[in-house]
Amino acid sequence: MPSLSTGDRLPRPSRAQRTERIASRVQAVPASGIRRFFDIIASMDQVISLGVGEPDFVTPWPIREAAIRAIEQGQTHYTSNFGLRELREAIAVELERRYGLEYDPESELLITTGVSEGLDLAARTVINPGDEVIVPDPSYAAHAPAVVLAGGTAVPVATAAVDGFALDPAAVAAAITPRTKAMLLGYPANPTGAAPSREALAPIAQLAVKHNLLVISDEIYDRLVYGGASHTALAGLPGMRERTITLGGFSKSHAMTGWRVGWAGAPPDIFAGMLKIHQYAMMSAPTVAQWAALEAVRAGEEHVAAMREEYDRRRLLMWRGFNRLGLPCAEPRGAFYAFPSVAGCGYDDETFAEQLLLQEQVAVVPGSAFGAAGAGHVRACYATSYDEIEEALERIERFLRNAPLAK
Repeated sequence: MPSLSTGDRLPRPSRAQRTERIASRVQAVPASGIRRFFDIIASMDQVISLGVGEPDFVTPWPIREAAIRAIEQGQTHYTSNFGLRELREAIAVELERRYGLEYDPESELLITTGVSEGLDLAARTVINPGDEVIVPDPSYAAHAPAVVLAGGTAVPVATAAVDGFALDPAAVAAAITPRTKAMLLGYPANPTGAAPSREALAPIAQLAVKHNLLVISDEIYDRLVYGGASHTALAGLPGMRERTITLGGFSKSHAMTGWRVGWAGAPPDIFAGMLKIHQYAMMSAPTVAQWAALEAVRAGEEHVAAMREEYDRRRLLMWRGFNRLGLPCAEPRGAFYAFPSVAGCGYDDETFAEQLLLQEQVAVVPGSAFGAAGAGHVRACYATSYDEIEEALERIERFLRNAPLAK
């Protein structure tokens, strides 16, 4: 075989060949509509970011101390695929105490590498190629792609600010077809802040029971609800326990985004399927992080309450501020996002976000990144300091003075 000289070049795959190498379901998922703005932010100074959905608090010290103690004690090996028994048992106790939900920690509770892994496991376990999954629109940017990557078809059902971004049962019923396998819901909601009451969720649950649908319920923000509202665990509604996969974790409530610990509660047959994928793809969630999560369950309540109180103070500042500036905003009742309309200022949501960043160094996320029904809105996160939110509102007010419809 002749040798290659330094000047010889090996043939490169054509564009068509490169496209063929990527699975069609991966090609069907668009690039994140959020990423471009974060790339711009990284190149700028003095930016106030209302874009990243991450607590600005540091993980409380007792939780960090538990992790340090675990390292000192040499707790650095794999746990079982299920996760730490102590953590599963503690989560089971908490779920029964808070929501009246009973999960067997041996056959119905799985510790995952964040809720992101739990979402992927749930989708891949229950979705077959061609299955349809109803997803609210707008919704968390990873929900519809999780369906597509599992081989299914995401069917968006539009929600609106006038309804507090709650699902309309009639619209859901109209979207159900013989191919509908499940719903994928996320409440309290990212990006809208919607936190539907038990009464609002009941007819959605009744549709799931009537049509024998599964429900993947992303409840990562369950501890962050405000204004006298309380979180409703979907699995606790009549007929839902046996058809719901509940996903939860510690990232938002306990300021533990980087620890990557979540949990999934599911009926035994679905649990077994999720465990099968988990043991091949992930083995187990990070061991030290699991010990930290155990401390979060056992002794984190006062810290959760303190952070929630501060989020509530910021929530009111941002919500009232947007409405004062003429950017209509439904009251966010959960999570830590506001979702104001920018349709009346003369920009579409992408241009608004881009120009606000370039002109005033305030970062928000275009609502269309979360679905077609999010167009004309932007997502603003109040998991940043009160002072920075005040300053951001001043910059937005200045920006709006020069917006097309203000001239």
